[in-house]
Amino acid sequence: MLRLNLALLLVAVPLAAQTPQAPPPPAPPARAVPPAPTMRAPVADTGVFSPLALPEPNAAHRPDGAPGKGYWQQRVDYSIRATLDTTAKRLAGSETIRYTNNSPDTLRYVWMQLDQNLFKPGSTGSLLFASATRFGSGGFPGGFDISSITQSPDAAMPHAGAKRGAAARRPAPAARAGAPLRTRVDDTMLYVELATPLAPGASTRFDIAYSFNIPEHGADRMGREGALYELAQWYPRMAVYDDIHGWNTVQYLGQGEFYLEYGDIDYEVTVPAGYIVAGTGVLQNPAEVLTPTIRARLAAAANSDTTVHVITAEEAASGSARPAGARGTLTWKFRAERVRDCAWAAAPNYQWDASGYHGAIAQAYYRPASSGTWKDAAKMSRFSIKEYSERWFAYPYPQISAVEGPVSGMEYPMVAMQSPSETLEGLYNVVTHEIGHMWYPMIVGSDERRYAWMDEGFNTFINTFSEEAYWKRDDGRQRKGEAQFVVRLDQTPTAQPIMTPANRYKDNGNLGSLAYVKPSIMLLALRNKVLGGETFDAAFREYTRRWAFKHPQPEDFFRTMEDVSGRDLSWFWRSFFFTTATLDQAVEAVKSQADSSGHATTDVTIRNLGAAVMPVELEVTFNDGTTQLYKYPVEVWYGGDRYVAHLQTAKPVVSARVNPDGNFPDLNPANNGGNAATTGGKPTT
Repeated sequence: MLRLNLALLLVAVPLAAQTPQAPPPPAPPARAVPPAPTMRAPVADTGVFSPLALPEPNAAHRPDGAPGKGYWQQRVDYSIRATLDTTAKRLAGSETIRYTNNSPDTLRYVWMQLDQNLFKPGSTGSLLFASATRFGSGGFPGGFDISSITQSPDAAMPHAGAKRGAAARRPAPAARAGAPLRTRVDDTMLYVELATPLAPGASTRFDIAYSFNIPEHGADRMGREGALYELAQWYPRMAVYDDIHGWNTVQYLGQGEFYLEYGDIDYEVTVPAGYIVAGTGVLQNPAEVLTPTIRARLAAAANSDTTVHVITAEEAASGSARPAGARGTLTWKFRAERVRDCAWAAAPNYQWDASGYHGAIAQAYYRPASSGTWKDAAKMSRFSIKEYSERWFAYPYPQISAVEGPVSGMEYPMVAMQSPSETLEGLYNVVTHEIGHMWYPMIVGSDERRYAWMDEGFNTFINTFSEEAYWKRDDGRQRKGEAQFVVRLDQTPTAQPIMTPANRYKDNGNLGSLAYVKPSIMLLALRNKVLGGETFDAAFREYTRRWAFKHPQPEDFFRTMEDVSGRDLSWFWRSFFFTTATLDQAVEAVKSQADSSGHATTDVTIRNLGAAVMPVELEVTFNDGTTQLYKYPVEVWYGGDRYVAHLQTAKPVVSARVNPDGNFPDLNPANNGGNAATTGGKPTT
């Protein structure tokens, strides 16, 4: 209203009474127009603390790292019959595969893995790795001979797995029984064109007849030695079809291991009557292949905390461990549920020990020549499944078998293969390592060919606790040595990041670092130096629980660890998993000044000289020789590569040191310390 009344008043004043307006002020002098600013390129957030570019979460892989409602995976059930010909050193088999398509896609073809083709002359693996290496085939006439492969309606296969779920019971539409299929072999992979497309939710059946010569030195994962056979990769297996890559057709070249679907496996192996067979799963016909005495001992072992001798050396040598009247051959039948693979071993002179743990039986099979150390192998097996069950995830299978033979260390569901060892420590460290693989990747079914660290690295990490618990010791010194091994290897011309697929390692020496040691060292650092044991363990257990019997991707692990810990760890994954960034913390200067009462003000200038970052542990030494530890979070590096720690102490500081216990993977320990009023380390190049 004020503005309105003022306007009315102005209108009412006579024109003659209005005051004349003053002339306008003179214009200011002209000024020079400043030049337009130069436009600089935009700055992207690419620092070590910037968000990590992970695949976008979706309905199957949630942003918290858990499988979502849209998660699916295929199911594969096998029924296998095989005969071992010890004269020809050859295995002949037939298998029935029941394949259930749980994906939203209609499949017109499938892929299978023919891992024995690694041992064909001229295979890709044999060209990459010389015959003298653990991975070479050396011109051996190996590889699968597939005499037939057909497709039939699902209903024709009587299998226990068919009872699970309506979708799993629905047969593929109108597939002609026994229809032969068009196939194409691509090195260690087999393309199979379906006679009838496989709709979502439908199942179908494949029948395959095959055989192969058994290599003596099967890439250090299977093979034979004298009368002993260790059989793995011994049947054509379905490749994984998943929501990330579709068909996973990465070739088997020897270094990268396996990526397989879950299901139930029934298998039977016919061997010479004098043989003892150890394998994945539970023996289904003990009355046909074991004496009443052996069966009674096994029953006792299942409820025993201590080792029971199921077959002694004397019984193995005399033949009294075989059923009465056994002649020619015997057929051993096994069943394994919710597994991704199966393997077995057989020898005429296996001793057999066993004991029980929470419904599972821990076993050891070994030849008399190895009994000096292997007599403790059943005890080692029991301790291992107890340790991993109580710390991480309860062992879900009915048995574990440590099997002695030429394979220097390899794992399959419920089977841990290990060569003879001269020391108990050496034996335990490998036995517990192979048994640790029952958790990673047998329970948590990661893609070993692309991400070997999710298999070997996780397992090496959990082995740390198992070894220290079994031997009742602190292996901190060994961990420091491993950390130095890792950081020095990262400075070599062939250095690669942890995320490198195993088949693309530039140097065989990278296998030990990238797949085993570096992931373990970094997980220990994350646990002990960043998150703390309680928080890390809770997150690692949750990852295992979420992805048990499923197929996690690296981002699922990263996100789960962040979700449970409540911490943004992008800087950690970027520094130590996606790059070969170097950690090099240094004390640049220590300036201490005491007042008349003896109290001191000390400024310690700390430098981060590498591209990687970590929290800071700073130890100061006082003039009386005592020390105090100060801890600073990783966020102190938000402001750049230099941080000044301002300390108020009751005593003068004479020196300071970062990483005082040596457990950070620091490149240059020589620059970690400095004396008061002196300059410490200089930047490294």
